Amino acid sequence: MPASSWQPSELQRERIAYRRSRARLSTLIAATSSILLAGLLAFGIGATPGWPRVRETFFNLDRGWEALPVVAEGLWLNIRVMLVCAVLIVIFGLTLAVLRTLRGPIFFPLRFFAAAYTDVFRGLPLLLVIFLLGFGIPALQLKGMPNQAVVLGGAALVLTYSSYVAEVFRAGIESIHPSQRAAARSLGLSYPQTMRFVVLPQAVRRVLPPLLNDFVSLQKDSGLIAVLGVVDAIRAAQLETAEDFNFTPYVVAGLLFVAMTIPLTRLTDWVARRQGWYGAGGGLV
Repeated sequence: MPASSWQPSELQRERIAYRRSRARLSTLIAATSSILLAGLLAFGIGATPGWPRVRETFFNLDRGWEALPVVAEGLWLNIRVMLVCAVLIVIFGLTLAVLRTLRGPIFFPLRFFAAAYTDVFRGLPLLLVIFLLGFGIPALQLKGMPNQAVVLGGAALVLTYSSYVAEVFRAGIESIHPSQRAAARSLGLSYPQTMRFVVLPQAVRRVLPPLLNDFVSLQKDSGLIAVLGVVDAIRAAQLETAEDFNFTPYVVAGLLFVAMTIPLTRLTDWVARRQGWYGAGGGLV
């Protein structure tokens, strides 16, 4: 029988109709419960004595529209810092992961360096690393050393996040069964060729969801370079707030960061579902 002439049975059509009705009912219940919860929260917050003052100070629409161009210009600096740092973090983190997986006693110094590096920078708070580099490097007065705050802040992001990304890559590399390496070596591939063509493609594919999660965090933490005086989104919001002590620019900056982070978050969830990281009951939220 041609496939084009196939028709579902009566029982199958009933099942499809039942599933669709259940999906519509679930959507209706979810929407109703969400609206009720939002209404209760809005009523509860609006009934507090200080809400009029908070609304004027944090949610002033006119002040928000006025500050939006300045904060958005600062956000463009955050985006550029994040993109450049992301590339450097992947390269440096992958190098550290490969160094930690080298075999043989001759590579012990490299393994020790990679392990010590990841231990130190995973233990140091990112803000402290930014302070140490942002204020310590210029104090050394080294010739040829860049002293721009944005460069030093980006370097702190790269140093810190490389330690986390290195461990993500290392987990992926060590998850590849040793027989894969043995088979590649038996076919005449060298160690670098085995890592490049056999191990790393599989390892990167396995760790893509947690890797994207690290980049979601990087998007947010790029705002920490503001402590060095860089006029990014947060610093721009701070300068706008200092004019009249209205904190709406901070809310605008937060909304812009959320709008920048959500697409990558949804991409991470989509990749994780495709790779089976989430169970069958997982949803979009």
